[in-house]
Amino acid sequence: MTEGASGCDLAAALTEPVDLAPGERGLFPTGWAIALPLGLEAQVRPRSGLAVKRGLTVLNAPGTIDADYRGEIRVALVNLGQETVRIQPGDRIAQLVVAPVVQVSWQESATGEPAELSTGRGGGGFGHTGVSKKEVEDPTNGSDD
Repeated sequence: MTEGASGCDLAAALTEPVDLAPGERGLFPTGWAIALPLGLEAQVRPRSGLAVKRGLTVLNAPGTIDADYRGEIRVALVNLGQETVRIQPGDRIAQLVVAPVVQVSWQESATGEPAELSTGRGGGGFGHTGVSKKEVEDPTNGSDD
């Protein structure tokens, strides 16, 4: 909608209005199909105004459209608000952002971690940093971190 916008709006390609009750989800057509070159993806993201004002968001945000997908773009919406939301034909329901993708080559390891990839952190996660070693070794010690 503006020159500096990073995404473009996706509108509901509906023939009649659709109501989404609180907690309800639906898959909405956009009428768009795209052909991305390899090395790019398109991300379907929520519109912030719909999320804040009406509780409507993209269910699997961001939804990913791979470079080899050629079907219609459809948006999975969920109503997280407390009131029914009516989606009208042509309503802007999401935004589409195109971004580069780094392709990787996976290598299987018999030990789980090749020596050349070893780090001091190893497999530590979920609250691993910023807590004492005792808390990491014994997560039942009552820490909320």
